[in-house]
Amino acid sequence: MDYKDYIESNADVMLGKPVIKGSRITVALVLKKLSEGASSEDLIAAYPHLTHNDISAVLAYAADVAATETLIAAA
Repeated sequence: MDYKDYIESNADVMLGKPVIKGSRITVALVLKKLSEGASSEDLIAAYPHLTHNDISAVLAYAADVAATETLIAAA
């Protein structure tokens, strides 16, 4: 799966934050809900526009961002 097929960033939508294509559902919202214990089914029930592929794309996007993140060591 290529998350770029499901996630976009557009300055005119949610101030350019990454969102599920065709929606205003941010990657950050999906990750927050999952981290709070929501299941994929919970998210799809709350946001009917979401699909399982959308949620998988969010996780793939987050993994890619985390893998390429550069940390600055504390002084």
